[in-house]
Amino acid sequence: MRVAAIQMNSGADVGANLELAADLLAQASGDGCALAVLPENFALMPERGRDKAAHAEMPGKGPIQDFLSSTASRQGLWIVAGSLPLVSPDIDNGRVFGACPVYDPDGIVRAVYRKIHLFDVDLVEQGESYRESDSMYPGDEPITVDTPVGRVGLTICYDLRFPELYRRLVDDGATLFTVPAAFTATTGEAHWHTLLRARAIENLAYVIAPGQYGTHPDERSTFGHSLICDPWGRLLAERARGNRVVAADIDPGLPARMRTEFPALSNRRLG
Repeated sequence: MRVAAIQMNSGADVGANLELAADLLAQASGDGCALAVLPENFALMPERGRDKAAHAEMPGKGPIQDFLSSTASRQGLWIVAGSLPLVSPDIDNGRVFGACPVYDPDGIVRAVYRKIHLFDVDLVEQGESYRESDSMYPGDEPITVDTPVGRVGLTICYDLRFPELYRRLVDDGATLFTVPAAFTATTGEAHWHTLLRARAIENLAYVIAPGQYGTHPDERSTFGHSLICDPWGRLLAERARGNRVVAADIDPGLPARMRTEFPALSNRRLG
Protein backbone atom coordinates (compact mmCIF):
# COMPACT_ATOMS: atom_id res chain seq x y z
CA MET A 1 0.00 0.00 0.00
CA ARG A 2 1.19 3.48 -0.79
CA VAL A 3 1.70 6.14 1.92
CA ALA A 4 2.89 9.73 1.89
CA ALA A 5 4.73 12.23 4.06
CA ILE A 6 3.73 15.81 3.21
CA GLN A 7 6.54 18.35 3.49
CA MET A 8 5.61 22.03 3.86
CA ASN A 9 6.95 25.49 4.61
CA SER A 10 4.03 26.83 6.62
CA GLY A 11 3.66 30.45 7.68
CA ALA A 12 1.32 32.69 9.65
CA ASP A 13 -1.53 32.74 7.09
CA VAL A 14 -3.83 29.84 7.93
CA GLY A 15 -5.78 30.13 4.68
CA ALA A 16 -2.65 29.99 2.55
CA ASN A 17 -1.33 27.01 4.52
CA LEU A 18 -4.59 25.10 4.07
CA GLU A 19 -4.58 25.86 0.34
CA LEU A 20 -1.07 24.43 0.05
CA ALA A 21 -2.00 21.39 2.14
CA ALA A 22 -5.06 20.78 -0.05
CA ASP A 23 -2.92 20.75 -3.18
CA LEU A 24 -0.35 18.36 -1.69
CA LEU A 25 -3.00 16.02 -0.31
CA ALA A 26 -4.66 15.94 -3.74
CA GLN A 27 -1.30 14.99 -5.24
CA ALA A 28 -0.91 12.19 -2.70
CA SER A 29 -4.38 10.88 -3.48
CA GLY A 30 -3.70 11.08 -7.21
CA ASP A 31 -0.51 9.08 -6.69
CA GLY A 32 -2.54 6.25 -5.18
CA CYS A 33 -1.71 6.84 -1.53
CA ALA A 34 -4.06 5.31 1.03
CA LEU A 35 -2.71 7.42 3.91
CA ALA A 36 -0.95 10.79 4.09
CA VAL A 37 0.72 12.46 7.06
CA LEU A 38 0.95 16.25 7.36
CA PRO A 39 3.81 17.97 9.24
CA GLU A 40 3.63 19.51 12.70
CA ASN A 41 1.99 22.96 12.70
CA PHE A 42 0.91 22.47 9.08
CA ALA A 43 -1.88 25.05 9.41
CA LEU A 44 0.05 27.68 11.34
CA MET A 45 3.70 28.56 12.00
CA PRO A 46 3.17 31.97 13.66
CA GLU A 47 5.54 34.78 14.47
CA ARG A 48 4.99 34.15 18.19
CA GLY A 49 4.10 30.82 19.78
CA ARG A 50 1.23 32.29 21.76
CA ASP A 51 -0.44 33.42 18.52
CA LYS A 52 -1.66 29.82 18.24
CA ALA A 53 -4.17 30.48 21.00
CA ALA A 54 -6.13 32.84 18.73
CA HIS A 55 -6.66 29.92 16.31
CA ALA A 56 -7.27 27.20 18.91
CA GLU A 57 -10.31 25.05 18.13
CA MET A 58 -12.57 22.89 20.23
CA PRO A 59 -12.36 19.17 19.32
CA GLY A 60 -14.45 18.53 16.20
CA LYS A 61 -15.21 22.21 15.56
CA GLY A 62 -13.45 24.89 13.58
CA PRO A 63 -12.17 25.76 10.11
CA ILE A 64 -8.97 23.71 10.28
CA GLN A 65 -10.79 20.55 11.34
CA ASP A 66 -13.58 21.20 8.83
CA PHE A 67 -10.91 21.44 6.12
CA LEU A 68 -9.35 18.14 7.17
CA SER A 69 -12.66 16.29 7.31
CA SER A 70 -13.84 17.54 3.92
CA THR A 71 -10.45 16.92 2.28
CA ALA A 72 -10.23 13.36 3.60
CA SER A 73 -13.72 12.67 2.26
CA ARG A 74 -13.16 14.37 -1.08
CA GLN A 75 -9.82 12.65 -1.70
CA GLY A 76 -10.80 9.25 -0.24
CA LEU A 77 -7.72 9.44 1.97
CA TRP A 78 -6.70 8.64 5.52
CA ILE A 79 -5.11 11.82 6.90
CA VAL A 80 -2.84 11.97 9.94
CA ALA A 81 -3.10 15.70 10.54
CA GLY A 82 0.35 16.60 11.82
CA SER A 83 -0.56 18.99 14.59
CA LEU A 84 -3.02 21.84 15.04
CA PRO A 85 -3.94 23.99 18.07
CA LEU A 86 -6.78 22.66 20.21
CA VAL A 87 -8.18 24.31 23.33
CA SER A 88 -6.47 23.11 26.52
CA PRO A 89 -7.30 23.47 30.23
CA ASP A 90 -4.82 26.38 30.29
CA ILE A 91 -6.18 28.26 27.26
CA ASP A 92 -6.83 31.36 29.39
CA ASN A 93 -3.06 31.62 29.82
CA GLY A 94 -2.48 31.25 26.09
CA ARG A 95 -1.46 27.59 26.09
CA VAL A 96 -2.91 25.10 23.60
CA PHE A 97 -2.65 21.41 22.92
CA GLY A 98 -0.57 20.46 19.89
CA ALA A 99 -3.07 17.88 18.67
CA CYS A 100 -2.92 15.32 15.88
CA PRO A 101 -6.35 14.11 14.74
CA VAL A 102 -6.66 11.19 12.33
CA TYR A 103 -9.41 11.21 9.67
CA ASP A 104 -10.70 8.26 7.68
CA PRO A 105 -11.81 8.49 4.01
CA ASP A 106 -15.35 9.34 5.15
CA GLY A 107 -14.02 12.41 6.94
CA ILE A 108 -14.64 10.91 10.39
CA VAL A 109 -12.17 11.43 13.24
CA ARG A 110 -10.83 8.05 14.38
CA ALA A 111 -8.33 9.28 17.00
CA VAL A 112 -6.75 12.42 18.46
CA TYR A 113 -3.26 12.47 19.96
CA ARG A 114 -2.08 15.41 22.07
CA LYS A 115 1.69 15.98 22.07
CA ILE A 116 3.18 14.68 25.32
CA HIS A 117 6.77 15.99 25.25
CA LEU A 118 7.29 19.74 24.91
CA PHE A 119 10.47 21.21 23.43
CA ASP A 120 12.08 23.21 26.26
CA VAL A 121 15.81 23.33 25.51
CA ASP A 122 18.80 25.67 25.47
CA LEU A 123 21.36 25.14 22.72
CA VAL A 124 24.02 27.33 24.30
CA GLU A 125 26.76 26.97 21.70
CA GLN A 126 24.32 27.74 18.87
CA GLY A 127 22.68 30.63 20.75
CA GLU A 128 19.23 29.04 20.41
CA SER A 129 16.60 28.69 23.13
CA TYR A 130 13.12 27.20 22.91
CA ARG A 131 10.28 27.13 25.46
CA GLU A 132 7.37 25.28 23.89
CA SER A 133 5.68 25.03 27.27
CA ASP A 134 5.14 28.81 27.26
CA SER A 135 2.49 28.38 24.56
CA MET A 136 1.59 24.70 24.72
CA TYR A 137 0.00 22.35 27.24
CA PRO A 138 1.17 18.71 27.34
CA GLY A 139 -0.97 15.71 26.62
CA ASP A 140 -0.57 12.56 28.68
CA GLU A 141 -2.01 9.62 26.72
CA PRO A 142 -0.25 7.43 24.12
CA ILE A 143 -2.59 6.79 21.19
CA THR A 144 -2.77 4.14 18.46
CA VAL A 145 -5.30 3.85 15.66
CA ASP A 146 -6.13 1.05 13.23
CA THR A 147 -5.82 1.92 9.53
CA PRO A 148 -5.55 -0.10 6.30
CA VAL A 149 -1.75 0.24 6.44
CA GLY A 150 -1.50 -1.13 9.98
CA ARG A 151 -1.96 0.03 13.53
CA VAL A 152 -0.44 3.50 13.69
CA GLY A 153 1.33 4.84 16.77
CA LEU A 154 0.94 8.62 16.85
CA THR A 155 3.80 10.88 17.94
CA ILE A 156 4.88 14.47 17.28
CA CYS A 157 8.39 15.92 16.81
CA TYR A 158 10.16 16.10 20.22
CA ASP A 159 8.47 12.82 21.20
CA LEU A 160 11.06 11.20 18.94
CA ARG A 161 13.70 11.52 21.67
CA PHE A 162 11.75 9.38 24.16
CA PRO A 163 12.04 5.70 23.15
CA GLU A 164 9.86 4.56 26.05
CA LEU A 165 6.86 6.14 24.30
CA TYR A 166 7.50 4.08 21.17
CA ARG A 167 7.87 0.87 23.18
CA ARG A 168 4.52 1.64 24.81
CA LEU A 169 2.98 2.12 21.35
CA VAL A 170 4.46 -1.20 20.17
CA ASP A 171 3.05 -2.93 23.23
CA ASP A 172 -0.31 -1.44 22.20
CA GLY A 173 0.07 -3.07 18.78
CA ALA A 174 1.66 -0.37 16.63
CA THR A 175 3.38 -1.52 13.44
CA LEU A 176 3.93 1.96 12.00
CA PHE A 177 4.87 5.27 13.64
CA THR A 178 4.00 8.72 12.39
CA VAL A 179 6.38 11.54 13.40
CA PRO A 180 5.12 14.88 12.04
CA ALA A 181 7.75 17.45 12.94
CA ALA A 182 9.11 20.97 12.79
CA PHE A 183 12.65 19.93 13.74
CA THR A 184 15.06 22.85 13.98
CA ALA A 185 17.80 22.95 11.36
CA THR A 186 20.42 22.58 14.11
CA THR A 187 18.96 19.52 15.82
CA GLY A 188 17.80 18.03 12.55
CA GLU A 189 21.26 18.09 11.03
CA ALA A 190 22.63 16.34 14.12
CA HIS A 191 19.96 13.79 14.98
CA TRP A 192 16.95 13.52 12.61
CA HIS A 193 18.00 10.55 10.52
CA THR A 194 19.68 8.70 13.38
CA LEU A 195 16.68 8.92 15.72
CA LEU A 196 14.09 8.03 13.10
CA ARG A 197 16.00 5.00 11.89
CA ALA A 198 16.64 3.93 15.49
CA ARG A 199 12.92 4.04 16.33
CA ALA A 200 12.22 1.94 13.23
CA ILE A 201 14.98 -0.60 13.87
CA GLU A 202 14.53 -1.14 17.60
CA ASN A 203 10.76 -1.57 17.21
CA LEU A 204 10.72 -3.30 13.80
CA ALA A 205 8.17 -0.76 12.60
CA TYR A 206 7.66 1.55 9.64
CA VAL A 207 8.22 5.28 10.22
CA ILE A 208 6.56 8.10 8.27
CA ALA A 209 8.14 11.43 9.20
CA PRO A 210 6.97 14.59 7.41
CA GLY A 211 8.70 17.82 8.36
CA GLN A 212 8.54 21.54 7.99
CA TYR A 213 11.42 23.00 5.99
CA GLY A 214 12.99 26.43 5.45
CA THR A 215 12.55 29.70 7.34
CA HIS A 216 9.31 30.69 9.12
CA PRO A 217 7.81 33.96 10.45
CA ASP A 218 9.45 33.50 13.87
CA GLU A 219 12.81 33.26 12.02
CA ARG A 220 13.15 29.63 13.01
CA SER A 221 14.77 27.44 10.36
CA THR A 222 13.45 23.90 10.09
CA PHE A 223 15.27 20.90 8.70
CA GLY A 224 12.93 19.26 6.21
CA HIS A 225 14.26 15.91 4.98
CA SER A 226 10.83 14.30 5.19
CA LEU A 227 11.21 10.54 4.89
CA ILE A 228 9.71 7.08 5.07
CA CYS A 229 11.73 4.13 6.35
CA ASP A 230 11.01 0.45 6.77
CA PRO A 231 11.32 -1.79 9.86
CA TRP A 232 14.96 -2.58 9.03
CA GLY A 233 15.81 1.13 8.99
CA ARG A 234 16.11 1.37 5.21
CA LEU A 235 15.10 4.69 3.67
CA LEU A 236 12.30 4.15 1.15
CA ALA A 237 11.85 7.81 0.18
CA GLU A 238 13.19 11.20 1.24
CA ARG A 239 13.13 14.84 0.10
CA ALA A 240 15.39 17.45 1.67
CA ARG A 241 13.46 20.61 0.82
CA GLY A 242 10.45 21.93 -1.05
CA ASN A 243 6.70 21.66 -0.67
CA ARG A 244 6.58 18.03 -1.68
CA VAL A 245 4.78 14.72 -1.46
CA VAL A 246 7.22 12.03 -0.33
CA ALA A 247 5.61 8.69 -1.17
CA ALA A 248 6.54 5.02 -0.90
CA ASP A 249 4.94 1.59 -1.11
CA ILE A 250 4.87 -0.38 2.15
CA ASP A 251 3.87 -3.92 3.08
CA PRO A 252 1.52 -3.84 6.12
CA GLY A 253 2.39 -7.46 6.92
CA LEU A 254 6.16 -6.95 7.02
CA PRO A 255 6.52 -5.83 10.68
CA ALA A 256 4.79 -8.97 11.98
CA ARG A 257 6.93 -11.24 9.80
CA MET A 258 10.13 -9.50 10.83
CA ARG A 259 9.18 -9.63 14.52
CA THR A 260 8.78 -13.40 14.17
CA GLU A 261 12.03 -13.91 12.28
CA PHE A 262 14.03 -11.44 14.39
CA PRO A 263 12.30 -11.60 17.80
CA ALA A 264 14.11 -8.76 19.56
CA LEU A 265 10.88 -7.43 21.01
CA SER A 266 9.88 -10.75 22.56
CA ASN A 267 13.46 -11.25 23.79
CA ARG A 268 13.24 -8.21 26.06
CA ARG A 269 14.04 -8.90 29.70
CA LEU A 270 13.52 -5.42 31.17
CA GLY A 271 10.40 -3.27 30.93
